Amino acid sequence: MSSFKNVIGHEQIIRHMSAALKNKKISHAYIFEGPNGSGKNLLAKAFAKALECEAGYGDSCDMCRSCHQMDTGNQPDVKWLIHEKPATISVDDVRTQINADMAIKPYSSRYKIYIVDEAEKMNEQAQNALLKTIEEPPEYGIIMLLTNNMEAMLPTILSRCIAFHLKPVDNYKIVEFLEKEYGVPDYKARICAAFSQGVVGKAIAMASSEDFNDLQYHVLSIVKNIHEMDIYEVVEVVKRLSTYKTDINDVIDMMMVWYRDVLILKVTKDANAIVYKDEYRALMEQAKRSSYEGLNDIIQALEKAKARLAVNVNFEVAIEMMLLAMKEN
Repeated sequence: MSSFKNVIGHEQIIRHMSAALKNKKISHAYIFEGPNGSGKNLLAKAFAKALECEAGYGDSCDMCRSCHQMDTGNQPDVKWLIHEKPATISVDDVRTQINADMAIKPYSSRYKIYIVDEAEKMNEQAQNALLKTIEEPPEYGIIMLLTNNMEAMLPTILSRCIAFHLKPVDNYKIVEFLEKEYGVPDYKARICAAFSQGVVGKAIAMASSEDFNDLQYHVLSIVKNIHEMDIYEVVEVVKRLSTYKTDINDVIDMMMVWYRDVLILKVTKDANAIVYKDEYRALMEQAKRSSYEGLNDIIQALEKAKARLAVNVNFEVAIEMMLLAMKEN
């Protein structure tokens, strides 16, 4: 079920939505901006469900016909735009699925709601076509744009939308959520939450991954032993990591959590502040032999590796440079 009480974090956005519902001050256009997995879809769906709820008290009642229709994916007046081209939302997609359809009054509800996921994929013609509808919508028409990149949207679109910027969720909330809803053990929940950087969907994906234990084992074996490896062993690690190409950002993020733990212990010696509590001794040894400058260089090397891979630098070269920086510092 999708309702505000099922959303982790984003309290300020939910308060805004609830107040708008209670005061009946609803805009015709909204933008939800945040990284993939941050909760844009869940928030949009919860808002749409509350907007169409027959109880009308600031959240969905989960009992009326419209709420049941939303929960089963059969609400006829809430529509998700579908696009055949994976990289582009075309002007025809917008004209057919939103502009023309919005001219028809709602089938059974107060509003007709259109949700556009990956709205940054709309080309300029599509955005201009949508702009005309946003400028002169029927009283019952509402458009929700979900994006991880607002800069790809036309200024004229942005100026006519209420924007919700999704902020990272506190780690302790993600840990509690993973433990309660997914039965994840504490140590694993802490690692997944730290690795997620406040993105709940990312934490869920890692916690649900069948490869989590293998991934963690390999990452820990690398960060704990890299300083003692010969060059040929580093080359072997590069080959080993090539089997995790599709998950390499997860690998680097887990390494990042490790080195931040090392830095925390070097500064504070506070075991309660680290994620890898079970690795306290190894972390403390590394903190003692590492300099602040060296740890900073390693963290920068990890960030550079992700940036290089994002622009399609050769995988082996990017990873080898990262590992050598880890070894040298």
